[in-house]
Amino acid sequence: MTKSLLNFVLVGCGRIAKRHSDLLGNHQIAGAKLLAVCDTKEEKAREIGNKYSVPYYKNMHDMMQKEDVDVIVILTPSGMHATHTIELAEYKKDIIVEKPMALTLDDADHMIRACDNHSCRLFVIKQNRFNVPVVKLREAIEAHRFGKMVMGTVRVRWCREQAYYDQDDWRGTWAMDGGVLANQASHHIDMLEWMMGDVESVFARSTTALVAIQAEDTAIVSLKFANGALGIIEATTATRPDNLEGSISILGEKGSVEIGGFAVNEMKVWRFSEATSDDESILDRFSVNPPNVYGFGHQAYYDHVIDCINNNTAMLVDGLVGRKSLELITAIYESIETRKEVFLKFKPERCRLGIQ
Repeated sequence: MTKSLLNFVLVGCGRIAKRHSDLLGNHQIAGAKLLAVCDTKEEKAREIGNKYSVPYYKNMHDMMQKEDVDVIVILTPSGMHATHTIELAEYKKDIIVEKPMALTLDDADHMIRACDNHSCRLFVIKQNRFNVPVVKLREAIEAHRFGKMVMGTVRVRWCREQAYYDQDDWRGTWAMDGGVLANQASHHIDMLEWMMGDVESVFARSTTALVAIQAEDTAIVSLKFANGALGIIEATTATRPDNLEGSISILGEKGSVEIGGFAVNEMKVWRFSEATSDDESILDRFSVNPPNVYGFGHQAYYDHVIDCINNNTAMLVDGLVGRKSLELITAIYESIETRKEVFLKFKPERCRLGIQ
């Protein structure tokens, strides 16, 4: 049944929760209300709860039993996403989970199964898919404007200094987080696969260049797509002194597009051999760089979630789509460990992501 106002609760009040609570708590999402927040570290929950005058909890089950919840937003460390999703699915409420949905494919499968068994939707946050330039790029691909695909590239050149990782003891660990590939670049890896199609194989290298963490802060990946095109992933949090870019470029026999800025929000190149009437205005209309690396996509993402719930429309990124992106990330880590080309589909044997 359609509700005029859906009640959202946040589970996890860390760094990314500030973005979600700003949107929900400041009434920037039509049809959504921030109902309550929860974190095992009470001071974090209290800070957000007091800021937006909503109840805060230390125990998520206490919150679920006391509040009239419609949608649960899971913002806990990546290594806890599966546990929290599976436990909370029993309340039969729709669930949104931050990227990556899990750290292992087995955990992703358990999450999908739990939500299916309890008849609740599972949304995986991939907000960059909703950036307006990215939407335009996807429209061009669906219209076959590129012809034969040649190459796709994503670049994540961000700055995360040691102080960032020292905020929480789980950051940069294999068991709870992973490195730049699983964390910061996961959106860009998802976008590349969404634009270029299924991946046939990957070969990757990584290093931990400038910070003291278990996982990588810098990586390069070569991809071969099922359609014969090639791809490159360049990802680092060792850019200094500031964030430089988060970008995607797509090259085909009939056109080239590059979206840059530091959050994939700035249309830089839009060229096609077969022009349409609105091509000349694309660069002017879709070249707005946001104030931070989160971009503008979260608001459109929440609008999409509300539409899916109220009108039973199709989810753009459900559990199965989220798992597909995780499978690619897992294959990349497998290649790093084996120093070999890894072909999809595969069974991970040496990937360290999510391993205690």
